[in-house]
Amino acid sequence: MIDNEESATPTIVEVVPPPPPKGAVILRATAGEVVGAGMRVGGLSVVERSLKQMDRMGLSVVVASDGSCPLPKYLPPTALLRKVPRPDEMEALRRELAGVPEVGADEVRPASGSLDGGIKVVDETSRRKAETAVFAELLRGDLGFVARYLNKPISFLITRHLLCRLPVTPNQVTLGAALVGLFGAALLATGNSALMLWGFFAIQVQSILDGCDGELARVRFQQSALGEWLDTLVDDGLHILIFAALGIGFHRATGSNLYLSAGLVASLMHIAYDVVALTEIRRQGEGSETLKLRWRLTGGDDMKTRLNKKGKSLTVILYTMGRRDFFVLAFLVYALLGIPKLTLVHALLIAGSLFVIAVWQVVWRLRGSPET
Repeated sequence: MIDNEESATPTIVEVVPPPPPKGAVILRATAGEVVGAGMRVGGLSVVERSLKQMDRMGLSVVVASDGSCPLPKYLPPTALLRKVPRPDEMEALRRELAGVPEVGADEVRPASGSLDGGIKVVDETSRRKAETAVFAELLRGDLGFVARYLNKPISFLITRHLLCRLPVTPNQVTLGAALVGLFGAALLATGNSALMLWGFFAIQVQSILDGCDGELARVRFQQSALGEWLDTLVDDGLHILIFAALGIGFHRATGSNLYLSAGLVASLMHIAYDVVALTEIRRQGEGSETLKLRWRLTGGDDMKTRLNKKGKSLTVILYTMGRRDFFVLAFLVYALLGIPKLTLVHALLIAGSLFVIAVWQVVWRLRGSPET
């Protein structure tokens, strides 16, 4: 008997792997990366630095681990651990995530927003090279002359060789530096010439330390809106106290009410500027960085953009003279040269300029302009 039933032919279904997640990257943490991955750069192990950096970039990280590299106890929410104890499993993962970029857990990428330019860490020499490159990225184009060539070289040493090794947060550094500034202002208010000189020195130290909080935050990827606001409010508050302390100190030293009035006027003008600046920050939605504010009197551009340009206009030059890094050092120089009262003239010029900018902005707004 012939079986007329056709033989069943099995249907072959091709299994197509799902597309890799958008913005994914493979972080290879295997025996080949174990030496460099555990070394510390800027207060973080190299592998932890990679995870924090890519998480801040908004990337989905697939951590391919064979168990050799020590990983952080807690991985970012965007990270997925895939165990690949054998080389063939690593190859299978690469096929599964075909087209996804792959980086080693022993690589340091100095530019915080890019996967390019990785420096492979294999020994102490390459570790120092990578750390130097990370700190070099902190030299923004909008830095003042004094900050770039005097303050930053010193603050980098403090942050790199001390703060990165201590369990301190950027906000704690901000508050610690503020205490140094308050101590300096208190010395200025004594009216004693020797103590006032030490006050100017303490304020210069605070100006240097003021850069450490931001450096620590960036190299550890601990930037926060709270930290930015705290830094802005502390800086502006110290400016006001320093100007007032100058007036009080010179009044005590000479008995002249003119100095007292000058210091208080400078403080009040700075307060008026701060009120307008805080209002504009809310209106313009530029976070807490006053450099990003657009002022009508300066042409409607934000000062951060102007400072980053190669050519320096007269407005930028005048603004630079009123920046904290410049005037704090200038105050110390005046005191060392025996002309400390010139600090009050400088303070009045700074506060007066800010006051004019603020008043012009208020007048412009009252005229009904919706834009800067």
